Amino acid sequence: MPSASLAPTVQSRACQLWDPVPGYLDAASIGLPPRPVVEAMHEALDTWQAGRATAVGYDAAVGAARARYAELVGVPTGWVAVGSQTSVFAGNLAASLPGGAEVVTIEDDFSSVIFPFLAQTHRGITVRQVPRTGLAEAVTERTHLVAFSLAQSACGRLVDVPAVTQAAARHGALTFCDTTQATGWMPVDATLFDLTVCSAYKWLCQPRGTAYLTVRPEVAADLVPLNAGWYAGESVWESTYGPRMELAHDARRFDVSPAWLCWVGAAAAAEVFAGLPPEQVREHDAGLADDLRGRLGLEPCGRPVVSLPDEEGSRAAALARAGLVVSSRGGGVRIAFHLWNTPEDVALVHAALIR
Repeated sequence: MPSASLAPTVQSRACQLWDPVPGYLDAASIGLPPRPVVEAMHEALDTWQAGRATAVGYDAAVGAARARYAELVGVPTGWVAVGSQTSVFAGNLAASLPGGAEVVTIEDDFSSVIFPFLAQTHRGITVRQVPRTGLAEAVTERTHLVAFSLAQSACGRLVDVPAVTQAAARHGALTFCDTTQATGWMPVDATLFDLTVCSAYKWLCQPRGTAYLTVRPEVAADLVPLNAGWYAGESVWESTYGPRMELAHDARRFDVSPAWLCWVGAAAAAEVFAGLPPEQVREHDAGLADDLRGRLGLEPCGRPVVSLPDEEGSRAAALARAGLVVSSRGGGVRIAFHLWNTPEDVALVHAALIR
């Protein structure tokens, strides 16, 4: 991890961008909007109310958000499609798989990564669910696709990316990686995978209803644009009526018509994160989490989510009584630190748990 001297840089910038929300430790569920997002959306609402909003005018926000996301994950803009939810893009991929294809997934992964493929079993699609630590070893010559989350939703644990991608390459399998619980707090390189998806309302602090798909051009040819509409056209504003269909030549052919106000907020949030080095964000977020782990006698792990066993919910209840916002997932309490959090939040969590 980078030198600890870098952390104050991000913390001071975060103080300028986010209003203080002491005790909000649930970025893994819903991120908090930085001030520019709130301002942009207020302005957009006023513009709409005054009758000055235009459908064409929202294209600039969608385009800006798409371009900034491409920069963040290291791919050309032409690799990026925009949509609403992870499951929509996963469903498009699942429905495009050839009949009889085998998909390998993680058994306790988020349902949006598993359900779309299970929904295709009537076509002979086989979904083999394996433990996270055995994902790479589970890939065989029969595997058509490996679908997994980079960071696990319930606990934040990371998949061994080199092991999985090497195994997939060795057996000729495609990789589909959900980076929703990673992009925004750690550097993510989407070029390592054939396809990635990211819902941006968590660590990227965009409004819910914004999601991104990245597709390698050589893979895009085998992906059916099931949700094709006017926004997927080569020329959007010449694609509003039939009978002829001319879809975009790049990943825009997989675009889902955008919920406009969400993308106004998305563009503003994307601009904020463009000015925050991912390595420094990771150091800040993971540093707070590791501080808490140390106070609890646990080993550091370099990620921003602390997951503690909590089958009966007593820990979650103690944190709630202290006014802290966390979530319960998979039989544990999930505590997630992000840019607005400070060492004071660590002290609040520790005090509530030891009581």
